[in-house]
Amino acid sequence: MKKQNILLIYTGGTIGMVKDSLTGTLKAFDFDSLLIKIPELRLLDCNIESVSFDNPIDSSNMSPLYWEAIANIIETNYTSFDGFVVLHGSDTMSYSASILSFMLENLEKPVIFSGSQLPIGDLRTDAKENLITSIQLASLHDEGMPIIREVCLYFEYKLYRGNRTTKINAEHFEAFDSPNYPTLAESGVHLKINHEFLRKKEFKDDLIVRTELDTNIGVLKLFPGISEPFVETVLSAKNLRGLIIETYGSGNATTEKWFINQLKNAIKRGLYIINVTQCSGGSVIMGQYETSSQLKSIGVISGKDITTEAAVAKLMYLLGYNIKAEEFQYYFEKPLRGELT
Repeated sequence: MKKQNILLIYTGGTIGMVKDSLTGTLKAFDFDSLLIKIPELRLLDCNIESVSFDNPIDSSNMSPLYWEAIANIIETNYTSFDGFVVLHGSDTMSYSASILSFMLENLEKPVIFSGSQLPIGDLRTDAKENLITSIQLASLHDEGMPIIREVCLYFEYKLYRGNRTTKINAEHFEAFDSPNYPTLAESGVHLKINHEFLRKKEFKDDLIVRTELDTNIGVLKLFPGISEPFVETVLSAKNLRGLIIETYGSGNATTEKWFINQLKNAIKRGLYIINVTQCSGGSVIMGQYETSSQLKSIGVISGKDITTEAAVAKLMYLLGYNIKAEEFQYYFEKPLRGELT
C-alpha cells in the first residue's frame, strides 16, 4: 500500500507562528523544517509537503482573492496529493471552510481546515495536536480510497463538516461548534470516525473549481427597536443583490407594516432575502408562528438550519453562478454540500 501524500497549505494565523525565546516576539514558522520541529509527524504513515502564501495573512483580512488562491493551489495539486490540510487563522475559518465547500465541486478528497489558539512554539500550545491529527485524518484511506471526501474543520479533538461550523469562543481551546450537525470524528485514546455522518457521494466528473463569487451581499441582524430609516438604508444599498436577515427563534420578525412592506418592495426589485436564525442552534421554520408567516408569503427564502457563515458563502456562490431568478430559492433551500438539513 503506497503512502498517502498530504499537502499543507499555510495561509497565515496563529498556528504558523513561533515565539522567539530571547525577545518573546512572534515570527513566522518555517514549514520546510516541519519534521525537524515536530518529529512526531514521522510516526504518521504519509508523505508531507507544504506550501505557504507568499505573504501569510491574519484571517481577519481573508477575502475572495485568498479563497481563490487556496482553491487554485488545491486544483493545481489535486492529482498529486491524496489530501489537503489548510492552516488558517481561527477568526474567519468557518467562512473559509464554508466557501471552499461550494467552490470545490465534485470533491472526492479531504480538505481539512485547522489552526490553533496558541502559537506552535508556545509551551501550552494546541497547535501540535491540531496539526498532527488533521494530517492523520487527511491521510485515512480504505483500499486506496480516502475515507473523508469533503471540506472539514478540525479543532480541539473534533472533526466537523466545515460548512456547519461557527466559532464560539475566542479564548478556550474548544473554539468551534457544529450546532446542527454531529461531529464527523473524535480524537481521544482512539480516533473514532463517525462514518454514518460523512458525505459518501461519488462523482463521475473531475474536480471543478468555481471561483466566480459575488460579494454584493449583506447581513442584517434584527433587534427590538430597529428603525425604519436604518432598514430602508440597508435595503437600498447600491448594488446589493442578496441580504441575510438574522431573525429571532425559528425565523420570526416584527410584523410592523413598514418592515414587511420594506422587505416586500425590495424583493419585487429583485433582491434575494434569506431568513437565518440568530440562535446558535435550531432551524428557521417559516409559517410556524404568525411572526414568520408574512415573511414566507412575500417571498423571503428560508435558510433552514444553515449557519450565517455558510449562508454568506452560499449566497456569494449562487449569485456568482448566475442562477436564474425563478430557480434561486429552490437551490438555496436545497442542500448542495451538506450545509443544511
